[in-house]
Amino acid sequence: MTKILLTAILCCLFATAALAQAAAPAAPQAAAQPAPTLANWLRTAYTTNRGYVAKAAEKMPEEFYGLRPGAQEEVRTFGQIVGHVANANFNYCSQAKGEKNPNQGNDFEKLKTKAELVKAINDAVAYCDGVYGELTDASALETVQLTMPNGRQVQFVRITRLITNHAHNNEHYGNLVTYMRIKGIVPPSSEPRPQ
Repeated sequence: MTKILLTAILCCLFATAALAQAAAPAAPQAAAQPAPTLANWLRTAYTTNRGYVAKAAEKMPEEFYGLRPGAQEEVRTFGQIVGHVANANFNYCSQAKGEKNPNQGNDFEKLKTKAELVKAINDAVAYCDGVYGELTDASALETVQLTMPNGRQVQFVRITRLITNHAHNNEHYGNLVTYMRIKGIVPPSSEPRPQ
């Protein structure tokens, strides 16, 4: 009798589980993820970090754009770092694209207002967005020729300029975070994530 009762209970449990699965709504499809390629990885990493840099520039109050930790003049202010990163994005991405730097002759580090610097960083990363957006694994490995300011011709693999740009953005975002923390401001990468 015990065996029959145990068998009946197990059959009911399996039948209930099967019915629940059949009646359950289908799980939502996850957003399509890009193929796991080197170009897609770099584009995603760059996009995340460039967003943090641009948001930090927007989030920092203008009164702290002249913040320089310590008294040493060789240490850049918050605003000078934003300008430096904007200069570098135009430089590295134009090299990767194999064209003349569209920012040639301008030095964003010399800008004084928050509005000018926020525009500079947004323009620079928008320019780079196009370069990273066109990147494929094949184009990443192409050789690009660059004429240096002294006229010397240099060849390099395209992705080296873009990896260098991404690393440079990461390095200086770390500086921006420190400046923000000094003033009690939560940096973009530490803000709560939406659920």
